[in-house]
Amino acid sequence: MSQKKTAATIADQLRVRPGSTVTVDDFDPRATPGYPGAGKKDAPELVQGMADELSDLQERLYANGRDNPEAKRVLLILQGLDTSGKGGVIRHSVGMVDPQGIQLHAFKAPTEEERKHDYLWRIRRELPTAGMIGIFDRSQYEDVLIARVDELVPESVWSKRFNEINAFEAEVAAQGTTIIKCFLNVSHDKQKERLLERLDNPEKYWKYNPGDVDTRSKWSAYMAAYADVLTRCSTEVAPWYVIPADRKWYRNWAVTTLLLEHLRKLDPQWPPADFDVAEQRRRVEES
Repeated sequence: MSQKKTAATIADQLRVRPGSTVTVDDFDPRATPGYPGAGKKDAPELVQGMADELSDLQERLYANGRDNPEAKRVLLILQGLDTSGKGGVIRHSVGMVDPQGIQLHAFKAPTEEERKHDYLWRIRRELPTAGMIGIFDRSQYEDVLIARVDELVPESVWSKRFNEINAFEAEVAAQGTTIIKCFLNVSHDKQKERLLERLDNPEKYWKYNPGDVDTRSKWSAYMAAYADVLTRCSTEVAPWYVIPADRKWYRNWAVTTLLLEHLRKLDPQWPPADFDVAEQRRRVEES
């Protein structure tokens, strides 16, 4: 199966259908839908096989935004519990394109300044500009996930945010941003395995956070919260894609393929010259 054919179908296989009611248990975190290879051994070659086209499309997107504030842009949202691989996706998938065309932001606990504003204020400030690919490591969905599970706000507050987020994303999409929302779905057992790996290797101590165990103890509550996110916020203009994340090699291939597919649909073209090419050639030759 060619990469082009796979890229044309993977989004449909991973997308949460708008209007459908789902639970996280509906999705197998070890599944490999749409994968054209024989397994892990083929993944590096398959991912690398997308690199040239991905880089070319991203450069065209970036070139269009240089002098055109109305140019299209892309926003890749990565959500998932600890060890699901947000950082890995950024390194292995997004890392294949020119970094000057990337705007990366990791959303952590709100700062004192951010708490003075509406919860979407800090999100709006980090939206990608014309021609850019924006990457959100966590996002506005923290305000219906951790805010809900840890009871940072009452239900009467967070329950209204689903519709607010849908309206916000519709507005962003209407302004020319293609939104790709990925839930990196890691299993309870695989998360435990990866946390123990961090404790077994001194080179990974820096990645371990004791608070991850506290979050892990609330697994059922987080799964219920994610189920509502997937059910209530997968829309036509900004659908959710559930990425099986127990197999790192599949996770990286799937997100790379999704990004490539969306860039193909945008089909950015090289911007035309805004000068007389023949005249400038003459000037260069005479210089």
